[in-house]
Amino acid sequence: MDLTVVAYVIYLLISVALTIWVARTLSRNGRIFLADVLQGNEKLAEAVNHLLVVGFYLVNFGFVALYLSQDETVADARRLFEALSVKLGVVLLVLGVMHLGNVYVLNKIRRRSTLDREQTPPVPPQGWTGPAAATGM
Repeated sequence: MDLTVVAYVIYLLISVALTIWVARTLSRNGRIFLADVLQGNEKLAEAVNHLLVVGFYLVNFGFVALYLSQDETVADARRLFEALSVKLGVVLLVLGVMHLGNVYVLNKIRRRSTLDREQTPPVPPQGWTGPAAATGM
């Protein structure tokens, strides 16, 4: 039996399962964060969340597919585990970097919107004042 094919199957099963699990976890827990970033606009937060999940799936499944090929034939169980550990380790690193990138960008947006809220005057301006009277020095 060719262990290279077994390595491919195991790699695909674990990679796809991990990608789906991470995407669902991020989607479920990211809704509250997105609602805050988008100042309570729940519909927009849900739409952005869905778009982020679709993009996450596309990038990760594309990476998993591109990273599938194996240059060497897997001859024994030891090489099977070595090949899987390298491939799955890289997939996990990519998932982690994408997650941190998303959080970084959303946090920058959140900070900017928080600053905008803090800089808005509590009462709109009522009018203009004239120039200050000149004081004699």
